[in-house]
Amino acid sequence: MRPVRVPAVASAVAALALVSGCGAAGGLESAGEAPSAVEPARLWPDLPPASAAPYDYGEGETARIPGITVPGGDVHRLDPVAVVQAGLKAKTDRDSGLDELPDATVRQIRACRTAPDDCPVLAPYYFDLTGDGRDELVLGIRMPGRQLAVRAYRADEGDRGDRSDQADRGGLTRIMSTSDAVISVELAGRDLILRAPSAISGYEYRTAWSWDDRQQAMLATRDEILRAPERRKDTGRDRTPSPSASATDGRPSESPSADGR
Repeated sequence: MRPVRVPAVASAVAALALVSGCGAAGGLESAGEAPSAVEPARLWPDLPPASAAPYDYGEGETARIPGITVPGGDVHRLDPVAVVQAGLKAKTDRDSGLDELPDATVRQIRACRTAPDDCPVLAPYYFDLTGDGRDELVLGIRMPGRQLAVRAYRADEGDRGDRSDQADRGGLTRIMSTSDAVISVELAGRDLILRAPSAISGYEYRTAWSWDDRQQAMLATRDEILRAPERRKDTGRDRTPSPSASATDGRPSESPSADGR
């Protein structure tokens, strides 16, 4: 099956060039015939559609965090360690299993108060991921094998004045939970970008997580494999800014990048 081509508008371009005095000083010059637009061609159109996703990626999964209230809907006022500890008892709206943490990491989280040096909860970051003018809380949790769990939390709508249901006022919902062997976590606009190593030398995976208003959760909207940026040979320093506060000290530096290594 050949692609269906849409006729180009080369004649209109030529007419415009004649009227404007093509070739005259300061006039318009033709760049040649415009390329034809090609309509996408569907391969094997008789194949039946898939009935289910090949695997559960955890996208769109949310969880209400029990026992956590958000004073004034301001996530800056929360204790990140308390949020992660309470999240160990959270029940997701569907069971992907991707929000679960290794047993060793769970033990470290529970012991964060008594053994803070071994606490795997990284310093918090605050960004408006949803575009509603209020910050969400973004946390990283170190795991064995240089893995990193990345989670985002949003104050419930009731405390933002959007709903009158008093039962939902002041609560906290986890709107994103994923983990990977992360090279870095970055903010681009309102998207969280996770970079992870690829099995192909010189390449890396980049996944963009974006807020979806219909799903009321962060979705993996773009997943790519790209050439890894070349490191400068004249410096061995890590140029990624590090947070300036501990996980219990409030807002760290304003850097939009958090290295998970």
